[in-house]
Amino acid sequence: MSNFADYDRYDGLGLAALVRDGEVGADDVLEAAIARAEAVNPAINAICIEGYDRAREAVRHGLPDGPFRGVPFLLKNLYAMAAGVAQTNGSRLFADFVADHDSEIVARFRRAGLVTFGQTNSPELGLCYTTEPRLYGPTRNPWNLDRVAGGSSGGAAAAVAAGIVPIAHASDGGGSIRVPASCCGLFGLKPSRGRVPSGPDVGEGWAGMSTAHAITRTVRDSAALLDVTAGPDVGAPYWAPPPSRPFLDEVGADPGRLRVAVSAAPPNGSPVAPDCVAAMEDAARLCAELGHQVALAEPDYDKPAVAEATTTVIAASTLATLEQRAGALGRAPAAEDVERATWALARIGEKVSGSAYVAAVQTLHGIGRQVARFFGDHDVLLTPMLAQPPIAIGVLDMMTEDLDTYRDEMASFAAFPVLSNVTGAPAMSVPLFWNDDDLPIGVQFVGRASDEATLFRLAAQLEAAHPWADRRPPPN
Repeated sequence: MSNFADYDRYDGLGLAALVRDGEVGADDVLEAAIARAEAVNPAINAICIEGYDRAREAVRHGLPDGPFRGVPFLLKNLYAMAAGVAQTNGSRLFADFVADHDSEIVARFRRAGLVTFGQTNSPELGLCYTTEPRLYGPTRNPWNLDRVAGGSSGGAAAAVAAGIVPIAHASDGGGSIRVPASCCGLFGLKPSRGRVPSGPDVGEGWAGMSTAHAITRTVRDSAALLDVTAGPDVGAPYWAPPPSRPFLDEVGADPGRLRVAVSAAPPNGSPVAPDCVAAMEDAARLCAELGHQVALAEPDYDKPAVAEATTTVIAASTLATLEQRAGALGRAPAAEDVERATWALARIGEKVSGSAYVAAVQTLHGIGRQVARFFGDHDVLLTPMLAQPPIAIGVLDMMTEDLDTYRDEMASFAAFPVLSNVTGAPAMSVPLFWNDDDLPIGVQFVGRASDEATLFRLAAQLEAAHPWADRRPPPN
């Protein structure tokens, strides 16, 4: 197996088992990943910063004996610092920034034995549902190069879908794990608030709406990775209750007869494409066939208040990021530093008072409590993941001068994912459906707070009943 031609047949745990058993060397696995990247990345633009030699050196020096020892890995180029590596966050304002320490989650990735050999493309500051930054250019969907890979973890999703890696770091503040997972036909779980550390640089992102994890091809890789990253770091302001057993133990465990609520009603009232409704209905039928109790139901909460409060928090946070970075450069931020949509959001942030920010956070927390009561009667909520199939490259252009249309397009594309970020509950995109154009259409399952275990049990059951891991995009 010296040339390791079968590299992309394995998920992360499968590759780690080969390395552990001596069937293939970690160096051979890394070279297979690099060869795959060099073959396909020019077409999809998933990797924006290469770190091939650094990864080779890490393998030569010896890897920690973790559950993913020798597995090639990619970090998202967004607020995940690796010592000595550039961290641009998809923005020219950060073009010269090099991290001088590891984020805690990156340190845990290292201890797990993962071999990071590059960073994946992200929209500027993670602010868009597609990945088309001015700094690096668009990431393209391996299933159709004219379509988006989603955002903000679009580079991560494209890299996994194209077979560069079986698992890639991703983050999610408003759907940024689940949206690209849906676009690229992959599994993407957003963990509960406080499950994964945000330190040492911040205690939380976007008032607790943002979190990090990964996009994977298999459910078991997602569960095993969460086992190695979960838990508070030193000084964490809060954390999710620890699970009763490892998340990997939930994969294959009987989920029991779940009460599955189903709703195709988008919170913002946007029209939902027939393919996206069909994907949800198909998933609902599968759940019923598996013995679950399926019924139409949706949580009752103030939907317009969600949009207003999340805009307030994200706009104020964006302004703070620009001011902090520009301040480190010894000046004030300027419009030419960033893309037009980013600057417009920061200008909104300038109008947010301290009391308005506090009121917005209180609103979001209140909605979280309302929605939590819904999960007293339901175990999971099934919805479409997106309101449209993967859209064309260029529709969501952060450099557009027509910002009103841009905002409308954002809302009409990704109408469903934001609520679970507001509540802090775990949610996942599951790839059970492809449309007649052979484009993947994910569905979303939202769980109750801190209950990733139920989602992993259900996801593994769905994966066994309707396998997707061997489904590959056409050659490009």
